[in-house]
Amino acid sequence: MKKKIFAALCILIFCSHDMYLKLDTYFLQPNTQSTINLYNGTFDKSENVIDRDRMLDASFVGNGSRLKIENNQWEERDSITILNFNSKEEGTWIAGVSTKPRNIAMKAAAFNKYLKHDGVKDMLLLREQNNTLNEDAVEKYSKHVKVIFQVGTKKTEDWKTVLGYPIEFVPLENPYDLNTGDKLKVKLIRDGKPLANQWVYADFRASKNGHSHDSSSNNHTHEEENHQHSHDSENHTHTTGQELQTDKNGIVSVNLTNDGIWYLRTIHLVNSEEEGLTHESNWATLTFEVTHQHSSETHAHSHDHEDGVPFYLFIIGSVVIIGGLFFFFNRKK
Repeated sequence: MKKKIFAALCILIFCSHDMYLKLDTYFLQPNTQSTINLYNGTFDKSENVIDRDRMLDASFVGNGSRLKIENNQWEERDSITILNFNSKEEGTWIAGVSTKPRNIAMKAAAFNKYLKHDGVKDMLLLREQNNTLNEDAVEKYSKHVKVIFQVGTKKTEDWKTVLGYPIEFVPLENPYDLNTGDKLKVKLIRDGKPLANQWVYADFRASKNGHSHDSSSNNHTHEEENHQHSHDSENHTHTTGQELQTDKNGIVSVNLTNDGIWYLRTIHLVNSEEEGLTHESNWATLTFEVTHQHSSETHAHSHDHEDGVPFYLFIIGSVVIIGGLFFFFNRKK
């Protein structure tokens, strides 16, 4: 009975292990007070706060400069760690946090269930092939998270900055040059080198910048992907959305099917030769926002039709009517 309780507790701990940097909106006005929430749990709920002494790095990157996030910029509210900052100049900005490693010991059954639950399929397969499913584990883990947000309308190249974390996602194009329906290619690097054949999961949540009009075709696409990659619910309880695997260059292509806040997550877990350990994992996430395209031409077009008749037709019609009346009354004279 005690073993079952211990296993359940371990699963609970690992089920809420992901870390994300989140904003209410990823489109900010310049030089305004803003906040970023650091979630440690799932994308929808933070289970606990992160102490400042656990952060190896906390940085902003914008307009070609990397700025250290000071300890006094953080506060806690309930289970969320909140970063207070000024959005400064226009540009495409990055914020990142990298944590110190911690160790956790797990019984074999709990460890195997965690691998299934979080989609670490390569390690689960390796344990099956090596007949080590009954071996307990002591895992060293650390987390490395990034968010990309847009300040004002000016686009800058800071989105491609490599922060030097043990593992991190690096987009190959600016997410804010893309719109719903596009594809975003992202490279995953480990110790500065492309990480091939790594499982990556991409999903989204609706945001207040999203549209409420009918997007059934986009939703249909997303639902098909969920169905296709969730045929074994026991293996995919924590891996909704798009299930991707990096190519030989460490690249995945994410289908941006819907308006919303998008997030990528991965766990790179390997066997460890370090004394007292059996495994080491590095966790990475990336968040950004995607919306429909709104060009100035589109807005001008829609404004012309606000009253049901294009303005230029109204002018032409008015001239014709006035000319006709002028000709009619002159004939009567």
